[in-house]
Amino acid sequence: MKRNEFRTVRGYELLNQNKKQLTSAMEDYLEMIYRNIGQEGYMRINTLSELLNVKPSSATRMVQKLKELGLIRYEKYGIIFLSEEGKEYGKFLLERHNVVERFLKSLGIKENLLTETELVEHNISKNTVERINKLNRILEAHPEIISEFENFNSSTDG
Repeated sequence: MKRNEFRTVRGYELLNQNKKQLTSAMEDYLEMIYRNIGQEGYMRINTLSELLNVKPSSATRMVQKLKELGLIRYEKYGIIFLSEEGKEYGKFLLERHNVVERFLKSLGIKENLLTETELVEHNISKNTVERINKLNRILEAHPEIISEFENFNSSTDG
């Protein structure tokens, strides 16, 4: 690697800003909307704010931003629905979350699994998610690899 290729985390974020339309917070909202619509068929602001542990006013502001981006349809005091683009993006976000979570579980991460998943998922590329998903499928097809890893890990602890 060349010396000038390294950056701070914020530097990498700025470098990729043009490629990424949504902030991590926007992604979290969209993923939760997608999850809830998949379960209940719709989403309301109060439900969204409860699920994400934010104030309804914060959820309303974020929903308005997602509406401006054409990812959702929302009327004041109304129900939130996803646009076709919002559905596609939401599906990707949920799949990304699940891929990262399955991988971390394979590593034996139990404590703070949701926190770890959330921290990782916003900072990896689509290509990396696809490759982790392939690795997940190999690990699921060959549980002996996970057993061997666990044995190795326990023998090198402490």
